[in-house]
Amino acid sequence: MEEKENKFRTQVAIVGGGPVGMFLALLLDRYGVSSVIFNAESHVSAYPRGSSHNPRTMEHYRRLGISAEIRKLGLPPDHPKDVAYFTRLSGWEIARYKMPSEIELARLAAGTQATDQMPEPFQRANQMYVENFLFKHLSRRPNIELRFGWQAEQFSQNTDAVSLTSTRLVDNRREQWRARYLVGCDGSRSVVRRSLGIRYSGYDRLEQAYLGGRMISSYLRAPTLYHDYLGRRRAWMYWVVNPELRGTLFALNGKDEFTFWTKPRDAEAPPDEAAIRYALFRCIGTEAPIEFIGHQPWTAGAALVAEHFGGGRILLAGDAAHLFTPTGGFGMNTGIDDVANLSWKLAAILQGWGGKSLLASYEAERKPIAVRNTRAARAIAKQVGVLDIPAGVEDDSSAGAMQRQELGAQVSTYLGAQFAPIGVDLGARYDGSPVIASEGPAPTDSIVQYIPTGEPGGRAPHYWLGAGRGIGDSLYDRLGKGFTLLRLGPKPAGGGDLAEAANRTGAPFDILDVPDSAMRDLYGADLVLIRPDQHIAWRGENSADNASAILARVTGV
Repeated sequence: MEEKENKFRTQVAIVGGGPVGMFLALLLDRYGVSSVIFNAESHVSAYPRGSSHNPRTMEHYRRLGISAEIRKLGLPPDHPKDVAYFTRLSGWEIARYKMPSEIELARLAAGTQATDQMPEPFQRANQMYVENFLFKHLSRRPNIELRFGWQAEQFSQNTDAVSLTSTRLVDNRREQWRARYLVGCDGSRSVVRRSLGIRYSGYDRLEQAYLGGRMISSYLRAPTLYHDYLGRRRAWMYWVVNPELRGTLFALNGKDEFTFWTKPRDAEAPPDEAAIRYALFRCIGTEAPIEFIGHQPWTAGAALVAEHFGGGRILLAGDAAHLFTPTGGFGMNTGIDDVANLSWKLAAILQGWGGKSLLASYEAERKPIAVRNTRAARAIAKQVGVLDIPAGVEDDSSAGAMQRQELGAQVSTYLGAQFAPIGVDLGARYDGSPVIASEGPAPTDSIVQYIPTGEPGGRAPHYWLGAGRGIGDSLYDRLGKGFTLLRLGPKPAGGGDLAEAANRTGAPFDILDVPDSAMRDLYGADLVLIRPDQHIAWRGENSADNASAILARVTGV
């Protein structure tokens, strides 16, 4: 029995093959760490879910060299990513938040300043397309094993390793696995979290007229919608608001496939396709050819965070650690940022240059971000879900026009926070972390505003180092896989002592000289130490007197 248990080994076992689990495996592979993904479903999801990949997530994709490919997914390159509000799809347009198409983004990028903070702007590609791409990509990576169609269970751990049993569901074949660490990326009903006895805390729903409580997401084909109604008013998301009903339609492929949200009258009953069809016709304003592919219920308004992000050698990430309402698009993106934080710390410990406190810093850094982001999403949901819709907003009259103008103004007050919450997306900070050598008070937090700062704890401010605006021109393209010391300004200080300290510990370390005075002013110091996840670990004018102490702190020794 002992021989069988020891047959299958890996450094990191990942339970859950959604985007967060797959991305964790890809990051670990980049650091040279082996992993295996267990996923009960035999394939990635073919049902639409979220479509928002925020600028920070796109920066993480860029690190793996896949951001350009992900930008080809979903909507056609000339399709605008706008958010538009209508009385009905065949009726009046009352508000629009403009977001450029991929073609427009490429044109705008050429004129950006060197200090532009979005080298990878928002991408709207449905998660089912991205998951399929990630699955194919990781299938070719040398350090990743796939167990899709296998259920992982019976987790146990000791001071050295984690053991688990996996069962192939098609034939009940069983395998015993042993890993140094295990990460549960298995969603809101996480068996890994429950095996640790960890509960969520927070709000499980939000009761309001729309985007509260039970909702239905319907996947459909509507081959005539663009030709008849949307061709000249294309958008990524269409909101319908009128005195009769509310609904939301998402463009998936820019041709004929959509997701449609409705709030059912009976929260306990299964999805009623006839009622959903009728609601869609009322949102359009007339009947149209419709083919439904499927319906999935979900709960709006959740703002839940796990009491702990793991125990011992078992960690949690993504929905297993926090559950969101979808407003703001924070859910998957927060999970991607989780594993960007966790992956390098696991690699550091497994490769011998990370200290004992490094893994504990994962919860210390990421749980406050989860609380912050779930609260931000819930606050946006409250704004979006409660609208004062005038009775005459559809009237073809001067009074109706005035009501549409007033409703459009009401909607416009939150469009930036909901669809471009750049402060949340880029402003995550790890102030107070035991592995951050911070100097001063944390900058002011904001949902809609991001102010780049060299204060340790935050994302390293972006800077275009090359003359172009393509791959290789960004600061992020020139950072190493481990720690990178920026030596800034025309006369940078030494920093060789930090490199020597890193060499003694085995920590991967690169030095990048940037003589540009503007970048030195942006960061506020001659020397800036960037972590593998692109957050600032330390900054200063000279490290000669305390290089070993700095490295010891930021590596958790």
